[in-house]
Amino acid sequence: MNTPTGFAEVAPNVHVLRYPVLDVNVTLVVGDGAALVVDTLSTDAQAGQLLDAVRRITRAPLRIVNTHHHFDHCFGNAVLADGSGADGEIWAAEDAARLLREQGKLLQQRWYDQWAPIDFALAEGLAAVTIRPPNRTVHLESTVDVGGRPVVLLHLGRGHTAGDLVVGVPDADVLIAGDLIEQSGAPTFEDAYPLEWPQTAAALLRLCTPATAVVPGHGAVVDREFVRAQHRELTALEWLIRDGHADGALVTEVAAQVALDPQTAIIAVNRGYAELSGQV
Repeated sequence: MNTPTGFAEVAPNVHVLRYPVLDVNVTLVVGDGAALVVDTLSTDAQAGQLLDAVRRITRAPLRIVNTHHHFDHCFGNAVLADGSGADGEIWAAEDAARLLREQGKLLQQRWYDQWAPIDFALAEGLAAVTIRPPNRTVHLESTVDVGGRPVVLLHLGRGHTAGDLVVGVPDADVLIAGDLIEQSGAPTFEDAYPLEWPQTAAALLRLCTPATAVVPGHGAVVDREFVRAQHRELTALEWLIRDGHADGALVTEVAAQVALDPQTAIIAVNRGYAELSGQV
């Protein structure tokens, strides 16, 4: 069984756990008598391990935030909420909450079918989850008091999904970016908006100082320059898609010019073409 080694403190009372399955990050913000967990992993078993790791740091009541609706960031909601010691408050962007509420079972089946040939144990864990949709939503911005620490929840626009949420901890100069920023792998585009993602990444970049610690959805904590570089890559992709569509180029012709693996590039260009034709 894959187990986490524990949280690492990346700023005062801000801790990040890199879970080995999919190298996904969970962030714990601890205040005076309260705490907040950002993302909850993929399965009940993983979430149980996460809760144990949280409780080694704090026994405080927990609020929960989901950065977006993908399973590896929210399928542990029920376990974390039931063990929160609070009222099960779960925050997300409006579209993320809506997708989990209205399409959760369909998404669960889709992800089971996707992962069963690759990692059957993970797929079985996904199928067994009782999906707990968020019960608090963010339109553009909300602030949550975490034991005297203001934590800012921001929907800066569409990018990796329709409902990406950035979590800011101003007193620690930490930004939790979810999958808007990726460190241990390339961005993924199955539910993405590649023509809007660059401007969303630019909005995130404007929030960064030279000292900001940026927690990506997967991989090591990064800085402003890493965000800037990923913004440049996303912008280059956007213009390849726009130019190719204007020229009537085939998806495969444009994808061949993209600095991503071939399958990811085709998915990204298809999504961009769908944006330009009003299909998404």
